[in-house]
Amino acid sequence: MNSATPVLNEERADILDVLRGFALLGILVNNIRGFSGYMYLSPKYQDALPTSFADNILELLQFVFVEGKFYSIFSLLFGVGFSIILTRTAQKGIQSLKIFYRRLAILIVFGLIHTLLIWEGDILLLYGLIGLLLPLFRNFSDKQLLVLATMLILSPILFDAIKVLIKAGPGDWFFSMAQSVDKKNGIPIDDNYAFYLFKKGSGWQEWRNWQESGFFYRYEYILSSNRPVKVLGMFLIGFYAGRKGIYQHLEAYRGLFKKIRNYGFTIGIVGSAGRVYFEMDGKNIYSSAWGLMDTLFYAITVVPLALAYVSVICLIWIKAKETTVLRHLAPAGRMALTNYLSQTIICIFLFYGIGLGLGTKFGPVFIYPMAMVIFILQVIFSNYWFRYFNYGPLEWIWRLLTYGKRFPLKKSN
Repeated sequence: MNSATPVLNEERADILDVLRGFALLGILVNNIRGFSGYMYLSPKYQDALPTSFADNILELLQFVFVEGKFYSIFSLLFGVGFSIILTRTAQKGIQSLKIFYRRLAILIVFGLIHTLLIWEGDILLLYGLIGLLLPLFRNFSDKQLLVLATMLILSPILFDAIKVLIKAGPGDWFFSMAQSVDKKNGIPIDDNYAFYLFKKGSGWQEWRNWQESGFFYRYEYILSSNRPVKVLGMFLIGFYAGRKGIYQHLEAYRGLFKKIRNYGFTIGIVGSAGRVYFEMDGKNIYSSAWGLMDTLFYAITVVPLALAYVSVICLIWIKAKETTVLRHLAPAGRMALTNYLSQTIICIFLFYGIGLGLGTKFGPVFIYPMAMVIFILQVIFSNYWFRYFNYGPLEWIWRLLTYGKRFPLKKSN
């Protein structure tokens, strides 16, 4: 009898794991701004840091080349993964949606635990919830998928235009709830809130208070930034790419990768100049219609750059997959869930008051190299781990719960 099984090691497409590993790095570089407390500091406190001049340069580079690009790559890969589940289960005559929804339900549980109990900046819960919609599009044609994905990625322009007219947004309720929770728990609403988690004496209770309102702040941001439609759009592009088998036939798509690379970098980098200008003009969609320019330039720059990054890595992989250093990223990508969640634990230990309490003491000059060191250690650990094991620890649990049976975690001698 045919039965559902996870992708076996010999069946894995290394390029997908390499891309997951690469995305993990960019996500950590972006997230460490929150873990370290730097993103919460007002300009006054940021400028007071001794490294402020260099910090500002690095922040500009982060804004142009990192922000939004790497969660977009992860979203793309999620869509590819959905296509793989559909294809493999269909070949075995198994009900693919049953497996898919069970897998998503477990991801949602991981996301809820991460969001509510550990760190508010979680992305797993959103992926799990938006992923529930993917089966609705499985019978769309390739053209329909790409057209709809483009419409979704550009749709924030329309949504923000509506916000300009009505002076309200879907995240407003979450924001008011967050403020109420902060007031109840005694978290300051002035600039001092930035130091709440990191000041001397902050401990477990401060962490719990922060998490209680953090969920509401997080989903206010997710809704106000139109993140759900952006994520779904990238899911659909990934679903299209997976259904076409692009990851299996990279050489055949070399020309396409070159075009995406060239156009992606041109549009993304040139457009980023406009995005920087309008982000710094002090106007937002609640104060002026010119705030829509922020949304416009985000929509036309982030995805092209993300796809350009993917194309560059695919072109490097085509040319020298056995010798390129990129191959070391594959094990990190194979245990992406474990590495993503362990980044949270490591950073909380480093920056929060319950750990070393280094938060708000350093700017990007220090925290970005720290992110690189953390990631390099994760890559080393992941490569070592897979010498002896078939799956990452959390990946093994995910598969166990999804398929309802045990798979050998440890490699046989």
